Amino acid sequence: MILRQFQVTLSPSKLGYRASRVSRVFSSVLNMSKAGYSSRASTSDSVVSVQWLHANLKEPDTKVLDASWYMPDEKRNPLQEYQVAHTPGALFFDVDGISDQTTNLPHMLPSEQAFAAAVSALGVENKDSLVVYDGKGIFSAARVWWMFRVFGHDRVWVLDGGLPKWRASGFDVESSASSDAILKASAATEAIQKVYQGQAVGPITFEAKFQPHLVWSLAQVWKNIEDKTYQHVDARSKARFDGTAAEPRKGIRSGHVPGSKCIPFGQMLDESQSLLPADDLLKRFEQEGISIDKPVVTSCGTGVTACILALGLHRLGKSDVAVYDGSWTEWGANPDTPVDTQPASTT
Repeated sequence: MILRQFQVTLSPSKLGYRASRVSRVFSSVLNMSKAGYSSRASTSDSVVSVQWLHANLKEPDTKVLDASWYMPDEKRNPLQEYQVAHTPGALFFDVDGISDQTTNLPHMLPSEQAFAAAVSALGVENKDSLVVYDGKGIFSAARVWWMFRVFGHDRVWVLDGGLPKWRASGFDVESSASSDAILKASAATEAIQKVYQGQAVGPITFEAKFQPHLVWSLAQVWKNIEDKTYQHVDARSKARFDGTAAEPRKGIRSGHVPGSKCIPFGQMLDESQSLLPADDLLKRFEQEGISIDKPVVTSCGTGVTACILALGLHRLGKSDVAVYDGSWTEWGANPDTPVDTQPASTT
């Protein structure tokens, strides 16, 4: 593995570069290189390489989840695509199915009990090391990475570059899903529904421990407009953020939460849809006036790509980033919430 040179330039105008931050980021860079060689991936980084997964695929406590999900207008069926091609032994994680069944908002975080029941039905245990990927590179896999962390499981990573990079590297895929894998995917969705209907579910192999600081509600975002305790970063496109492009979902206003900044999620990724090195990520956030030393909450359209920002910040040693789960679909649909359509200042 070639480790890119890491440089930080100190200047009087950027006193934010404190020694603690440099140490944190540099530690993440070193852990990135170590993960390529060790059979135990480092929890200090948020991704593992396709080479690492290929070398560790048969480890008994390693489980792989295909968490592919696509925007409705893409007209792609993730379960069908999973059945056509997936990494050997991967299980299918249904982003829409493993969600809160009491709301009309898309794929909201389920309850602690419901999540535990669903992933137990998939065969996931607390001792497992989980690698999550998707069919785009890094997209919806970041959401599932975040979900597991919200429920107390830190031994989870996103496959850097996802299934496209796995295939481009010449590694084998399975072109048909076993009946057991399909049954587990169905059982996970059924377990969620049973929990919300008050019915008994099968044996629980995964104990969920909810981490409330990693997920935000509409009320918390609204309060933060006045308090300004957290830096709010929106992962949607600049046009949607500025209100010059219509939202893809009907009935939702255009614009952004007052005081928030825009860093489109694609700025976290390179041409192969892999996560950028730490020094490049740091520059992206600094360019928008985001300090790594201050608290951050992220949002997007429906809480998916906000998790890519959290993934990038985790690589920078910031593991406490909150995600606004309802994101713009909830905020923009509420007639009472304030909306700004002026470009945010970076000062």
